[in-house]
Formats: sequence, structure tokens, C-alpha cells
Amino acid sequence: MTSPILITGGAQRLGLAIAKDLLRQHHKVIITYRTKKPSVDELKGLGALAIQANFSTQDGIDCFIEAIKKETTSLRCIVHNASDWDQESDTQDYNQLFGKMMQVHANTPYQINLALQGLLQKHATQSEEFGDIIHMTDYVQLKGSKKHIAYAASKAALHNLTLSFSALLAPQIKVNSIAPALVMFNDHDSEEYRARALKKSLLETCPGAEEAVKAVNFLLNSNYITGQTIHLDGGRHLK
Repeated sequence: MTSPILITGGAQRLGLAIAKDLLRQHHKVIITYRTKKPSVDELKGLGALAIQANFSTQDGIDCFIEAIKKETTSLRCIVHNASDWDQESDTQDYNQLFGKMMQVHANTPYQINLALQGLLQKHATQSEEFGDIIHMTDYVQLKGSKKHIAYAASKAALHNLTLSFSALLAPQIKVNSIAPALVMFNDHDSEEYRARALKKSLLETCPGAEEAVKAVNFLLNSNYITGQTIHLDGGRHLK
């Protein structure tokens, strides 16, 4: 039986593009979504299983883990893509902000990886190929961010989880990160902002979600990479 690939936050942006690509390749795909939107029905129509999940609470994490274990006995890969991008300028409750960022970006993947490692190991044993965990981190995990301090700290924590889990789960499971900088604009971004943002990287381009799709496929097809980070930043770290 083919083991499914789980993508958290798979109903929008990078997660949506990754899910569609994997479905085109005839992988079984499970996605999570927080809020119902047309893309959820689109993915279901393409064959994906969609599970509503709220990772902001412990009960939400527990219910999701229970739901996954009821749906499948093995997993080919977990792509941790669920994310929030809250910033300090939008709140005075910094304790709540920091807790929320850590909960979504670090605590949730931490608990899911531990709870579902057996499903990944079962796939590896039955198929004689690796299982995979892919953490979608961020360029700011190494640089920090003046506007998104808590967010950057939580992504740095997720980066560190990559190192720990790659050591813990070897040799059956590979664990890696993909760290995008600017790869997609929002529809509401002004032309002035877009022009300014493009100048931040050496390549001065915004490549779109396809770059993340390529990175995911590269890691899935690799037999010798674990504990590493693919930096999708267009040379931004050298500016």
C-alpha cells in the first residue's frame, strides 16, 4: 500500500503548490487546513484527504494526531508548512505573540514528529526506502528580524529541531529544512514594495512557489541528505 504524504497548512501558498504537484505525481496526499476555503475543495477534488486542524491549542494537536492515526498506518513524508506571520507592531501582548509563534512553528512539529515517527518508520521498513520530514523554516532563522522578532525566533527553533530529529530518527528517516526568503508576493503588495523587495537578493527575482516545489522533490528523491537546510534566498545572504 502506498504511504501518504502529509502537508500541514496545505491549502494556501507554498503548501497548496506542493500538494498539487505531489497529487500530479500520483502520490497520496493528506493536507491540513485551519479555515475552509475554495482550495480545500479543489484539493479534495484532485484526490487529497483534507483534515481541519487548529494547532494553536494542545487539544487541537492531540485531536489531529489521533485523526491521522485513524486514517493511515504509515507515512511517506511529513511536510511541516503550517505557519503564522504575526508581528510585534500589531499587538502589545508580547507574551501571547511569542507563545503563539512557538506553538505553531516549534511545539506543533515537535509533538507531531514524536507522535508519528512510528508511521514513518513503518513506511521505511515496508518499502525499503527512507521516510522524510521536511520543516519549512525561513531565511530569518539565521538573520533575525526587526519587525517579526517572535516569528524569527520560532523559525530558528524549528531549524534546531531539524538537527535534533535528523540525529534521533536516522537511519530510516531523513529530516531536512527548506528556508525560503521572498519567493511569492501577496496580491495586495504595491509595485513600490515589490521593486524594493527584489533588490534584497543578488538574483533580483521572485521565483514563485515552484522553487519550494522543486526543493521538496529534491529532498524526497535524495538518498544521502539529512540534517541540512536548502536556502531559497536568491543570494540574499550575500547582500
